[in-house]
Amino acid sequence: MPATLTDDAMARRRAAVSRFVRDRYGPRGTWRLHRAALGLDLLRAPLNVMLSPVFLLTRLLAWLLSRLGARRAGAWLAARRIFLPSDMGRVIESDLIRLITDLDAQGIGPGAPPAAVRREAAALAETRNAVSEIATSLIVLAFGWALFNRATPGVISLAGPLAELRAHATAVNDFLLGDTLGRAWYWAFPVELSPWAVVLTGIALAVIGSLVTTFAGLVADPVQAWTGIHRRRILRLLARLDAARPGGGIGAEHILARAGDLSDAALLVWRNLR
Repeated sequence: MPATLTDDAMARRRAAVSRFVRDRYGPRGTWRLHRAALGLDLLRAPLNVMLSPVFLLTRLLAWLLSRLGARRAGAWLAARRIFLPSDMGRVIESDLIRLITDLDAQGIGPGAPPAAVRREAAALAETRNAVSEIATSLIVLAFGWALFNRATPGVISLAGPLAELRAHATAVNDFLLGDTLGRAWYWAFPVELSPWAVVLTGIALAVIGSLVTTFAGLVADPVQAWTGIHRRRILRLLARLDAARPGGGIGAEHILARAGDLSDAALLVWRNLR
């Protein structure tokens, strides 16, 4: 662990981080970053979205084990990589490792072991992906309000109304006596919706949502750069490396990202009970 940095050294560190955030996560930087996603990441994205609840559960269990005194088991579990490595994630990690290496070369870095730096860089990439999931949940919520005038915090609650809308439109178009009479008929006698139609609609929405999540950073990154969120996140990471204190905890971003899924499931249960 390096000696405590002077005020001048800390100011130089903060300036370097600000330049890094502006170059990597500003409008031009994030466009360059997302080029890495135009490949196999498009196939990995749906799988990583499905693995997100597993990630949260493992982190919660790791935290619980550490609190109960099983620190070694908790640390081992917290170090497991749940998500499939993505090309964009590798770029984010390598950029951050390069930043920390440059800071060390200037004498204003944390001087942390390479393994600790790699672990923190991977955690930062996962946190950034969680923010993209939050942005996608907000898009789904806005879409549900605009189209159905109801809260749809996730694809589960959106799949039913969307499948019903599609089935109704198809039935009206296929009505033997024309669209006008078809709309009147299916207003009086609603279309019977197949459970498989809802399931298939949900799967299609999940795939689309994962692709939206992959590119949500095109908007989320500049917003976080302008509001200083990216900068503060990296400075906190450097502070942890300074103190040789592993992150290990559950970031608020991951909890918020899963809050949409939990509220989605709760709404589904509530509507079924009603």
